[in-house]
Amino acid sequence: MKLDMHCHTKEGSPDGKLELLENIAILKEKGYQGMLITDHNSYKAYRYYKKLAEKPDDFVVLKGIEYDTINAGHILIIMPTGAKLPILELRGLPLLLLIEIVHLYGGILGPAHPCGEKFLSIKNTLRGNISDEIYRKFDFIEGYNACEDADSNMRAMTLAARFDLPCFGGSDSHKPDCAGFGYTVIQENITSETELIAYIRAKKPTMIGGLHYTHTTKSKLGKVNNVLVYSFWVYNKFLALFRRKARNLELMEDQILDSIRAAKHKKTRYIPLGEEH
Repeated sequence: MKLDMHCHTKEGSPDGKLELLENIAILKEKGYQGMLITDHNSYKAYRYYKKLAEKPDDFVVLKGIEYDTINAGHILIIMPTGAKLPILELRGLPLLLLIEIVHLYGGILGPAHPCGEKFLSIKNTLRGNISDEIYRKFDFIEGYNACEDADSNMRAMTLAARFDLPCFGGSDSHKPDCAGFGYTVIQENITSETELIAYIRAKKPTMIGGLHYTHTTKSKLGKVNNVLVYSFWVYNKFLALFRRKARNLELMEDQILDSIRAAKHKKTRYIPLGEEH
């Protein structure tokens, strides 16, 4: 089964220029049997797909996400079929906490383009000196990314071999002309995220490869791309702080609701905050 394991969409990613159905059509024409949607911190495109009255025949669309951590770049995540974890749509968790959450709920994760851009990839983040123990907590590594050069992909595959991890390959497509430039071949026909998770956890073989996409923003901008990368890092930092406040508010609301439920359960009178006992 041939899949593109790193796909962005216009419906789900702010920088996506490729509509989901157009992406599917291109992949089917190129001989793919499925894809993993990996929009930035968003499941919007997958929710859109699930609501479609008519879905493409003989093509599997899987739900994934590319998560922006606060200290380790981008991480690809796949959760079991039906699992709903809204926190994954709020960027900015630290890597270790993200790993614990994903594994607690039965998911798998691994670094996207691990040897790529600074702040976007685990090996080249500001805090890039990550111990070997961290890599052993991953379930896979993206070994081939069509938007990375040969050296970056070779180092990623070497990293995967060092820690005996399965490799993913994908296009990282944001535009139509990049769709289907990267692939992962697995030896079973899978129809759901849960089946894919079981396949990867069993460390069954994957074959990866593709074509190098030369029209990336990085190649067009040259040295100016560094300004864009640092701007993204600043943006990510501030948005992470904002999201953290939002999560704290949600936790506070949950705690208040839990207190109310507990009080009702014990048939005691609920006293609003500020009133004296």
